[in-house]
Amino acid sequence: MAKQGICVNIGNCDNANNKKVITVQDGLDFTCPECEKPLVAVAKEQKRVPMVAYLLVAGLLAGLAWYGWNSFTEGSPPVKPDRDSSDLVDGGSEPIIPPYDTTSKANAFLTDFAYLPPVPDAQKSLLKGIVELGATGFNSFIIREDDQRNWKLEKAAYGSSLVYEHMATEDDIVKGLREYIADILKYGVKPKNIHFIASSGASKEENVMKIMDIMRDKLGYRVNTVTPEQEAKFALRCILPEKYEGNAFVVDMGSSNTKISYIENGKEVGFDTFGSKYFQLDHTDTEVRNDILTKFSKVPKNVRSICFIMGGVPFELAKQIRKDKERYNCLMSPNAYVPEGDRQKAGLVIYSAIAQATQCRQFVFDWDANFSIGYLRSIN
Repeated sequence: MAKQGICVNIGNCDNANNKKVITVQDGLDFTCPECEKPLVAVAKEQKRVPMVAYLLVAGLLAGLAWYGWNSFTEGSPPVKPDRDSSDLVDGGSEPIIPPYDTTSKANAFLTDFAYLPPVPDAQKSLLKGIVELGATGFNSFIIREDDQRNWKLEKAAYGSSLVYEHMATEDDIVKGLREYIADILKYGVKPKNIHFIASSGASKEENVMKIMDIMRDKLGYRVNTVTPEQEAKFALRCILPEKYEGNAFVVDMGSSNTKISYIENGKEVGFDTFGSKYFQLDHTDTEVRNDILTKFSKVPKNVRSICFIMGGVPFELAKQIRKDKERYNCLMSPNAYVPEGDRQKAGLVIYSAIAQATQCRQFVFDWDANFSIGYLRSIN
């Protein structure tokens, strides 16, 4: 069956500039024939009914309504139909924005973001490394930071999901961590500047707790743990540029939880809500939306203009529109994405609820951001 899609390589492709809907036959790569970038799937247009048919039907209905009114209900006030509450949050007045509506005109968001972070002074900088035990595996990052707090990501390595899925053996874990540590040392990071951290969601997992014990007993390293609130603040220290502290907030969408942070009256504020695997714990979409709408009511309006976002699902969304190796990508609206799998679907529910709660229309994904880098930047 043929699929239809649009190219989002705006500025570099005529198909994208002209918003052309491209039909791709089954079996062929779902890419733009001009620029060869991946397409974003759209719903097929329904066949249009001729206008004359609409006029004929409208006239017939009007005639029947006039006849029925005069024959049976003359003098009676019109009855107002009950409002269907199925599209409301718990029957309230706030409608649930239906995600994945690829025909919606609200599929914009994609706005330019030209900010470039300051580059650290190589002569006054220090290399720092960190290994993160996350809910889906372990990752490592090396940054260069100078005495003015300017930083740059030098190297990143991402592990597999075997840890979380209960398929990694003890030998796999030890071998993988030793390789990570060796790579960091080879890059020039001094042993005292290598740190280890477990995310708030991962530290509750039995297998991750086992890994922490292995690191302490077999490798001699201590793993630092953080609360969701601390993790939210570390994410902010990594991703939020100083010039945007007065009008932006931060979202770090993980599998176990989603962390939100911002600056209020000069202080960092952080809280968390459901993660993108909430469906595995039998939580409903409506329950997640309600929680987000309630918690975001406390976020000051002045910091809702821009959202700096990171995490697994946002990474997958940004990957669809990245053109080269740019540091930042502005996401499309949640309506514009067609989810692939339950986790991405749940992530889009979270994204949609945040957009609804804040009315923010600029979500900036940072390819170099990770909360563990914020932790590194907090160490003198």
